Amino acid sequence: MDNNSVILWNKCLEIFRDNLPAEQFEAWFKPISVLSFENSKLKLNVPSHFFVEQIEERYLELMSKGIKRIFGNDTKLTYSYNVVKDSPDSNITEKSSNASSAVGGLLQKSIRTTVSPFDSVDLVDFDSQLNPKYTFENYCGSMSNKLAVSIGEAIATNPDCKTFNPLFIFGSTGVGKTHLIQAIGIKIKETNPRARVLYITSRVFENQYTTAVRNNNVNDFIAFYQSIDVLILDDIQELSGKIRTQNTFFHIFNHLHQNQKQLIMSSDCRPVDMDGMEPRLMSRFKWGMTAELAKPDYELRRSVLTMKAEQDGLTIPDEVLDYIANNVTDSIRELEGIVVSLLAHATMLNQDISIDLARAVISNAVKINKKQITFEMIAETVCSHYDIDNDLLFGKSRKREISDARQVVMYLAKNMTGLSSTNIGTRLSRTHATVLHACKTIEERLSVEKKLQDELSQIQNEIRQ
Repeated sequence: MDNNSVILWNKCLEIFRDNLPAEQFEAWFKPISVLSFENSKLKLNVPSHFFVEQIEERYLELMSKGIKRIFGNDTKLTYSYNVVKDSPDSNITEKSSNASSAVGGLLQKSIRTTVSPFDSVDLVDFDSQLNPKYTFENYCGSMSNKLAVSIGEAIATNPDCKTFNPLFIFGSTGVGKTHLIQAIGIKIKETNPRARVLYITSRVFENQYTTAVRNNNVNDFIAFYQSIDVLILDDIQELSGKIRTQNTFFHIFNHLHQNQKQLIMSSDCRPVDMDGMEPRLMSRFKWGMTAELAKPDYELRRSVLTMKAEQDGLTIPDEVLDYIANNVTDSIRELEGIVVSLLAHATMLNQDISIDLARAVISNAVKINKKQITFEMIAETVCSHYDIDNDLLFGKSRKREISDARQVVMYLAKNMTGLSSTNIGTRLSRTHATVLHACKTIEERLSVEKKLQDELSQIQNEIRQ
């Protein structure tokens, strides 16, 4: 490597350092080194392929601007990493291309996509914008996402069935919505390569529409989207308040639905909670199936950690996996970030991955939970408090004391675990409507029954101890 390449890369690092929190810069960019820069080709050395995926997913825009500014607009980026740790013989170079999410490819693709998505409607040139890493094969499942995943697989394996059209997936940030909706598109393309499947974010859709209005070719814009077989629109809540864009999407939606074309949308909230959305459009969101991706339960968190560690060739002791799964509870994205941060810290500090290291990494990212409250913990405590057998709680008994205890479990699970009504109902062999009714009943009783207030307070204290 020549000194000039190092000097230029250090200037890039200064840009990244100025625009990122210190812990993020240390974890993601300090481990990267420059190998060469020749003929506008920049080669960087990174810890692993998984590391590449993460930095491009999180910091692609910042990297693009920094590299473009320091190395030039025509720079092509490649990565080099070892498949087997510390084994030079296993070195692999990954090249950027228009089909990947690499810096150079994204710059070229985003310009074309944003300005005019309907320049060409030929099947040969049609780009579905799907990320090939978002497949069902590497999507972890559990009770917290079972319903949504099952419906997604049903659509993907039988596109002619329109029972779930449109499919509306909602959930908080980082629970796997983007992965799931793209997995559906990828599976459909595998079954029928000629299907016109398009994934797009609502923000890009809005930008495209604005450009079409400015260029006076809205009709071409609408015609392009009405030619799609499977339209996957991510973060639909981004269209809130954009009335003209909503009206245009309304016509596209109607055309696709009437012609038996599949629509798949995601949002960070359920349709009824969306503000700034046209009522006639919201009513159409409810035509098909609405499914929630709840916050990941322990089973899902553990599975995600295990899979990510295996993908990155990382050995993490079981006790460390358990510790992370019990303390990083809000999103899958956080779990992935913790694994990569562990890898970066272990590499830089040259030490084994331990609970102490995990504790240090997690403390920079999330608030450590003193105790992870589970559904099973709540059920056991309630049964003990009311002196009833656990099996009766999960059975069909309608005796008053059993029914009351079951409703208390539903209420506490809803308020203390973040589980969805569907997930709670499934555990008790009841419907989500039953859970909603139980929660409402307990809330009404709490407003007038001092004894119940005291009992629930005592049970909650026992659970948290």
